[in-house]
Amino acid sequence: MIVGLGTLLNIVTIVVGAAIGVLIGNRLPERTNRVVTDALGLITIVLGGLNLMALTDTDFVGAVGAGGTFLVVIGALLIGSIVGSLAGIEARLERFGGWLQRRFTRPAARDARVEHPDGAPLALTGRDRFITGFVDASLVFAIGPLAILGAFQDGTGQGFDQLALKATLDGFASVAFAASLGWGVAFSAIPVGIWQGLLTVLAFFLGTVMSGAAIAALTATGGVLLLGVGLRLLNVRAVSVADMLPALIAAPLLTIGVQALLG
Repeated sequence: MIVGLGTLLNIVTIVVGAAIGVLIGNRLPERTNRVVTDALGLITIVLGGLNLMALTDTDFVGAVGAGGTFLVVIGALLIGSIVGSLAGIEARLERFGGWLQRRFTRPAARDARVEHPDGAPLALTGRDRFITGFVDASLVFAIGPLAILGAFQDGTGQGFDQLALKATLDGFASVAFAASLGWGVAFSAIPVGIWQGLLTVLAFFLGTVMSGAAIAALTATGGVLLLGVGLRLLNVRAVSVADMLPALIAAPLLTIGVQALLG
């Protein structure tokens, strides 16, 4: 079985789903697109809440204690937010999205404004829409247990059924995202491919490197980040989720460290 096939499948489904979404979205009124985005925001919040159930994971509780699970997630988020904001991850991701938009779209589409049905313009240019679709879709597709667990499964030669499931879900989600946010969603396949590909390569060379407790810590922390993505999609607050991404690295490391101290 070819290692990395699951990630390649995921990339294809995101791009194909986004293409379908753009075709559909061009035929839908703006109000419908907004409702679709709101629905995705609510679903993302639900997924984030489900991931937070990892705080009660048996391995996680056994490693750091019942009260320690929440403290590990808080610590990871604080460390990750400081590191990410100093590194400017969110700004870099937005600049990358802007470069992609300039490189692959026509000037007319780049400068066009999205309008209400009554003709009143929104404060959302074609460039803003592209970057929003790219950043938000990248975060939704890259954060979550299936991205990590699926890449580890693929890299260790145990098959890619988890990534196949994720690819299916991402494909349908990209249709809905692209219907309201456009072609930027398709380009989210780039960071998703890099992230999952890196995890797959690490798993291939290092084997099963994470304990159940470390994975649970990462999942719970990812749940908090998904809540932030949901708030972004609902336009409640533009949470700088990308700046918090280092928390996904800090969470398992903190878990391993606390487990060693209590050991």
